[in-house]
Amino acid sequence: MAEPTYQVQLPASLFKYGIDQREAQRRVSEWLVLSLFTEERISSGKAARLLGISRIDFLALLRARGIAYVNYTADELAEEFAAVKALDVRASKWQKECP
Repeated sequence: MAEPTYQVQLPASLFKYGIDQREAQRRVSEWLVLSLFTEERISSGKAARLLGISRIDFLALLRARGIAYVNYTADELAEEFAAVKALDVRASKWQKECP
């Protein structure tokens, strides 16, 4: 099955920065996939497959673009910190009990 083709108009001035048609297509595809991921419409695994890269490479791409892999709400973040604090308390008790 052939992939659909869409026309995207880009300002000609963008191409003075050394971006050719192939690079523009790659960047538009990347932007679209990253947008779908940040909108929580696709998973990281699906995003990686759409870009033709491994999931690890996709996570590296997120980091390079300054996009968080996990986006906690304030309540979720508070729960995580409470869980870490509880683990820390247990670890301290364990260290005191074990010479």
